[in-house]
Amino acid sequence: MLAYLGNPVNSSNNRARIVFVFLWAALLACASTAASAQAYPGRPIHIIAPFPAGGGYDFLSRLIGQEMSRTFGQPVIVENKSGANGNIGTDFVAKAPADGYTLLMGGNSPISLNVSLYPKLPYDPVKDFEAVSRVAMQPNLFAAHPKVPVKSVAELIQLARANPGKLTYASNGNGSPQHLAAEQLKQMAGIDLVHVPYKGAAPTAAALLAGEVSVAFNVILLPLPHVQSGKLTGLAVASSKRSPLAPDIPTLTELGYPIDIDTWYGLLAPAGTPRDVIAKLNSEVIRILNSRDIRDRTRSQGIELGGSTPEEFAAFIRADIAKWGNVIREARITID
Repeated sequence: MLAYLGNPVNSSNNRARIVFVFLWAALLACASTAASAQAYPGRPIHIIAPFPAGGGYDFLSRLIGQEMSRTFGQPVIVENKSGANGNIGTDFVAKAPADGYTLLMGGNSPISLNVSLYPKLPYDPVKDFEAVSRVAMQPNLFAAHPKVPVKSVAELIQLARANPGKLTYASNGNGSPQHLAAEQLKQMAGIDLVHVPYKGAAPTAAALLAGEVSVAFNVILLPLPHVQSGKLTGLAVASSKRSPLAPDIPTLTELGYPIDIDTWYGLLAPAGTPRDVIAKLNSEVIRILNSRDIRDRTRSQGIELGGSTPEEFAAFIRADIAKWGNVIREARITID
C-alpha cells in the first residue's frame, strides 16, 4: 500500500516534467523560426527566368529582383535558363536546395501546360514547388505583318480558306499559350496555317516584324508599339476583355472565337522551403506589387499586377492545369 500510495506523487511529478519539456521545446521552436525569418536572406538570391531575355518572364524577374534587393540588402541575381518550353529552368529550380535562395518566375507554359503536353516531365508542377505569390497577368495580341492583305480576323480567315497551307504563324515555342491559341483558332475557323515555333516572346516578335511569318499571337507589350506605328496590323486581343492599352481592338470572343490566353506569372520556390521564408517572400512580393511606382511602370506595358497568398496561388495553379489539360486533349497536341 505504501508503494502504491507513493506512485501517484511520482506520476504527477513526471507529468509536470513532461509538460515542461514540451513547453520548452515549443518555445525553442518558435524562437528558432523567428531567428530563421530574421536571418533570411543572408546571401544572394537567384531568380530563374525559364525563357530568354526580352519577354515578360525576364522583365518581371528583374523588376521583382531589383526591389527585393533594396529591401533585403542582398543582391538578387536573375538568370535566364531557357529551353524546352521552359522545362530546363523550371527543372533546375525544382531540384535546387529548398532554402529560399533559388526561386522561379513561373508561368503558363512550364507550370500549367507542359504537364499535359509532354509524356513525361522531369518535375511535378504541383508537388515539386511551394507557391509564393501570383505576380501578374498579361493579355496577348493577335497581329499580322502588312504583307498579309488583311485588316480583320474575318478577312484573315477568308484569305486562309482561299489559300490553305500558305499562311504561317509564329509562336513562342511548341506548346506555348500562343501555339495553343492559334491551334484553337484553326479548329474553330476551319483554316490551315503553318506553325513556325520560336524560342520565346522576343524572337517571335522579331520574326513577325521582319515578315518571316504571316501572323502571330504574342504578349501585348511586344507587338502593340508596332501596331500603333503601322508596322503591324492588330487583329484581335486573345483575352476575356479588351485591353485598356488597345481599346479599339476587339477580343476574339467578341468575334465569335472564345479564345482566352492571358499569360500569367508567379513566384515559386522548391518544395520544402521553410514556411517562414515563404511568408517573408510573399510579404515582400505583395509590398512590391502594391507600389504605385511599380504599377505605373508596368501598366504602360499592358501588365496587370496582382498578388495572392501562397494558398490562393497554389489553388489557381491546380485549376489552370485542369483547364489547359482539357484544351490540349481536345486539340490533340503533344510534344515528344
